[in-house]
Amino acid sequence: MLFPKKVKHRKWQVGRKSEAKRALPETRGITVAFGSYGLKATSPSRVKSNQIEAARRVISRTLGKTGKIWIRIFPDKPITKKAAELPMGKGKGDPDHFVFEVKPGRVIFEIEGVSEDIAREAFRKATAKLPLQGKLVRREDTRA
Repeated sequence: MLFPKKVKHRKWQVGRKSEAKRALPETRGITVAFGSYGLKATSPSRVKSNQIEAARRVISRTLGKTGKIWIRIFPDKPITKKAAELPMGKGKGDPDHFVFEVKPGRVIFEIEGVSEDIAREAFRKATAKLPLQGKLVRREDTRA
């Protein structure tokens, strides 16, 4: 699973963004940069590191030995959790897992070296492992 080797702050403050602000479209990471096809998010969500790994595994199984995969997101935001049945107070809980805040329009995965049908099937299976909706996007060749 993906998680940072070292962090500057163990616990982050809780973001208090409204659903309307979370649903604003992403401005970075919105184009297919490495592969031929990409999985673009169409809904906002927090993606855990184990969900990214599950989606990566199902994509690599679908591609076989022919394709190459790029993961365009990295979970670096720590989410804390207190133990069960603890009384209120006594400070913030310990870090439990890491997430990445996905906004609509962000390219999550990219693949290359396979046909569009195989890419579509791989991304369909990967979207089932993720807590968001996504769609397949093609690379726009701007080279002459």
